[in-house]
Amino acid sequence: MIKRTKTLQNVLIVHQILFICGLALMIGLQKTVLFFTRRPKLKGTAAFTSGIVLILLRWPVIGFLVELYGIFILFGDFFATIGNFAGNIPVVGPYIQRALFRASEASGGRRNAELPV
Repeated sequence: MIKRTKTLQNVLIVHQILFICGLALMIGLQKTVLFFTRRPKLKGTAAFTSGIVLILLRWPVIGFLVELYGIFILFGDFFATIGNFAGNIPVVGPYIQRALFRASEASGGRRNAELPV
């Protein structure tokens, strides 16, 4: 159990680094900083950062759940856009689109009000 948790912790730490670096490379460093520091996004940023800290403090499962909540708050407006795109996938598209649309409505449903790009 201890070894498994340590492996999970290492994987999640690498995930944090790659996620933030990938976002910065895709939209630029300045837009990334502006996105995470916007007033409506501060709650999600705090949860995301707290999740990273919890993972580093050897609480990987709880840290991941807190981080997942932060990602949901930060990128909840984008779920409707993803759903529209995923709706074009054969066979499973309509199911993905429906699930992401419901998730978007649950997070406020503003539909692309403050996308980073």
